[in-house]
Amino acid sequence: MEKKKVRVTFQPSGKRVKVDKDTTLLEAGTQAGVYISSICGGDGICGKCRLIIKKGNIKANPTTLLSREEIRKGYVLACQTTAEGDLEVEVPAESRAEKEKILVDKDAQRFRALYPQAEEKTFFKYDPLVQKLYLELPKTTLQDNLADHLRFYREIRRKRKIPIMQSGLKVLRILPKILRESKGKVTATIGIRGETTEVIQIEKGDTTEESYGLAVDVGTCTVVAHLVNLNNSETIDAEATYNSQRVYGEEVTRRIIYAELKGPDKLREAIVNDINNLISTLISRNKIKLNDVMTLVCAGNTTMVHLLLGLDPSQIRREPYIPACTSPPPIRAAEVGIKINPRGLLYTLPSISGWVGGDITAGILATGINEVKSLTMLIDIGTNGEIVLGSKEWMVCCAASAGPAFEGSGVKHGMRAAAGAIEKVETLADGKVKYSTIGGVKPKGICGSGLIDVMAELFKAGFINRSAKLSPEASSRIREKNGELEFILVPASETQIGEAIVLTRADIENLIRAKAAIFAGADILVKSMDLELEEIEQLYLAGGFGNYLNKEKALVLGLIPDISPDKVQFVGNTSIMGAKMALLSREALERSYEITKKITYYDLITNPGYMDEFISAKFIPHTDLAKFPSLAKKL
Repeated sequence: MEKKKVRVTFQPSGKRVKVDKDTTLLEAGTQAGVYISSICGGDGICGKCRLIIKKGNIKANPTTLLSREEIRKGYVLACQTTAEGDLEVEVPAESRAEKEKILVDKDAQRFRALYPQAEEKTFFKYDPLVQKLYLELPKTTLQDNLADHLRFYREIRRKRKIPIMQSGLKVLRILPKILRESKGKVTATIGIRGETTEVIQIEKGDTTEESYGLAVDVGTCTVVAHLVNLNNSETIDAEATYNSQRVYGEEVTRRIIYAELKGPDKLREAIVNDINNLISTLISRNKIKLNDVMTLVCAGNTTMVHLLLGLDPSQIRREPYIPACTSPPPIRAAEVGIKINPRGLLYTLPSISGWVGGDITAGILATGINEVKSLTMLIDIGTNGEIVLGSKEWMVCCAASAGPAFEGSGVKHGMRAAAGAIEKVETLADGKVKYSTIGGVKPKGICGSGLIDVMAELFKAGFINRSAKLSPEASSRIREKNGELEFILVPASETQIGEAIVLTRADIENLIRAKAAIFAGADILVKSMDLELEEIEQLYLAGGFGNYLNKEKALVLGLIPDISPDKVQFVGNTSIMGAKMALLSREALERSYEITKKITYYDLITNPGYMDEFISAKFIPHTDLAKFPSLAKKL
C-alpha cells in the first residue's frame, strides 16, 4: 500500500516539499533544501533543530529540551516530529543553517610552505599533478613510421622526462583522427597516477591556456574549494559551504554510526553534492568551461575521505581503530560523482591514522614541521583537536577528542566563521562588552575565536572563577533563566535573531572540556617524548576561526602552553593550503607520503595519566599554576 503524502511548507523561505506521512520534519527540510541546525543527527538530544508549527497537525515525541512556554508557543524538535497532514512551519533564526558564503582564509591562498625556521625559504618545484602540453608532431614518412601512439609519446617525452606512460582506450581510439585533422598540432593532458603518467585526453590545437584545478578542504563542518590556474599557480577564486552531512550527525562518530545503520550512500551523496555545487559556482562565476577543470586534490580527516570515496568507515571507531585505507590512489573524479572533466583525476592527501587524517598531513606540509631543526608543535583546534610535535628528525601526533565546541557546536549561540559571527570580544572597565563581527553586520552568534575571547574576558573581569563557574553577584549581565545561569553577551535589541546572545553554564562547561582535552593532549604528547612544554620553539595554531585569533587570550584560558607569544602563530586553514601545494607540485604530493611514513601516532587513551591531566586542565588556566608561570604572577 502506497504511503500517504503530505506537503510541508517552510517559512520564511516559502520552500515546499511532498514527503511520506511518517517523515520527520528534519528530513523533510533536507529534501526541500532547507538546512536546519542539528548536532546530534536526529537523535533528539541536542535541541538545536527547533521549529515553530504555524498550521496543521503533527505527531511529536516527548522531549525535556523544550520548556512549557516554548511548547505553548508551538515549538517542536524537527527530528522528533512528523506531519499528520499538510503543514506550515517556521524555521526560527537560531535554527537556520543557511548555505551562505563562509569566510575564506586569505592565508590559505599562498603557494608556499611557511617554514619560518628553515635556513632558507623553501619552495616546492612547480610541477602540477595534471598539466597540458602543446605538441607539434612531424609528418609521418617511410623513414619515420612509428605507430601513432609511439610518435605521440615520443613528442611528450621531448618535453617531459617520463619513464612510464599509458593511455586509456578512449584516447587511443581518437588519436589517429585528431593527429591528422590537426596536422599534428595537438594538446595532450597528462596526469600523475603513482609511478605512471597517464595521457588523460588529446585535443586539437593549442588549449594550454585553459587548464584549471581545485584544492578542496573536506571538513567535518565546512567544505572549502579554491579554483587554481594550473599554468601559473594563481588562485582565481574561492568558495565555501556548510557540510550537508551535518544532518546525519555533527561529529564524525555519529556519521560513522549512521553509515553502519543505514548505509553510506546518503553521506557520500551529500558531500559530493556540496563539492559539485562549489565547482558549479566557481566555474560559472569565472566563465570557465567544466571540461577544462582537469583535477582536484582533497584533504580531510580519515572519516571524511572514507565517506567521500564510499569506503567502509566502521572500524575507525572500534579498537584498534583501523581505517580501510590511509593512502587512496588517484581515481577518476567521475567514479564518485564529482563533475569535472569526465576523465579528470581526484587525489586525496594520505592520512596518518584512523583519527589523524590528510588534513593534518596537509598542515605539516604547509608549516614545514618535517623540515625544521627546532622543536615545533601544530595544534589544529577542531572536533578531534589534532596535535603534532616534532622536527625534521622525528614527529609524533595524537587526537584529543575535544568535541565541536570551538567550531560553534554544543554552544547555544555558537556558529561557524561566517557573516554575523562575533569573532572578537573585550570587556571594558565598566563591565560593558565591546565586540566585532565578521562582515561588520549585526551579530547572530559567536564563532571559535569569539568563544575563546569571551571566556578569557569573563575570567579577567572576575565574572567566572578559576573553576569556570559564573558569579551572579559580579555583573548585572549574569542572570538566571530556566534554572540556569547565563551571561548576556549581546542584548536582543542588537542582534539579528531577535533574542539575546548568551553564554550559558552548559556552554562554558563544554568549552572548558574542549580546551582541557587539547591542552592535556599537548602536555601528554610532550611528556611522552621526555620533554617539557617550555622547550617548544614554535607553536602553530590552525583552524577555521576566521581572520582573528587572540593568542594571549588563548593562553589565559589555558588552551595553549605558556610560551612566549612571539613563538605562537595562527596559520589559518592549513588543510586547503597543503592541498593546493600538492595540486601544484608532484614533489609536494610525494613529500606528503613521506610525512605519513615518518610520523608516529600516539594513542592518548592508552596513557594512564591522560584522564588525570584532562581533569586538572578543567580549570582556568589549570589547577597547577606552575605550568603557567607567566600567568601565575598576575593571578
